[in-house]
Amino acid sequence: MEKKVEFLWLEGRETETLSLPAYETEGAAGMDVAACLDADCTIEPGDIVLIPTGFALAIPTGYEIQVRPRSGLAIKHGLTVVNAPGTIDADYRGEVGVGLINLGRQAVTIHHGDRIAQLVLAPVLQARWTVVTELEATERGAGGFGHTGV
Repeated sequence: MEKKVEFLWLEGRETETLSLPAYETEGAAGMDVAACLDADCTIEPGDIVLIPTGFALAIPTGYEIQVRPRSGLAIKHGLTVVNAPGTIDADYRGEVGVGLINLGRQAVTIHHGDRIAQLVLAPVLQARWTVVTELEATERGAGGFGHTGV
């Protein structure tokens, strides 16, 4: 199933050599997105950097775009999306940026056009809160982090 998302290359950016975010295989859930850089960006271990993409979107109401790490960058270099998954709301119209963190032991250099993350279009349900005096009991109860063992 497809859903139309409006895409705008931003003026004054080096976007001529970039491609639209794209699904790399027929069964892919995420579209690879590239960095739009004026100069290389080196991310030292432990550093967080916001990487521009050179575009803005108009996402349909009732949807979001999730920004997720690319598995190869995460496994090979320790580079991941810092707030994974990031959310681009349907009413946001600014430039899409990708916050990357280097969890690896070596510096990683991002070049203009490097694929840095994946974008996943997803439906959104909004919650409607109901205040109650107690919650329905479950077998688990209030058991939290690690209560079932390690």
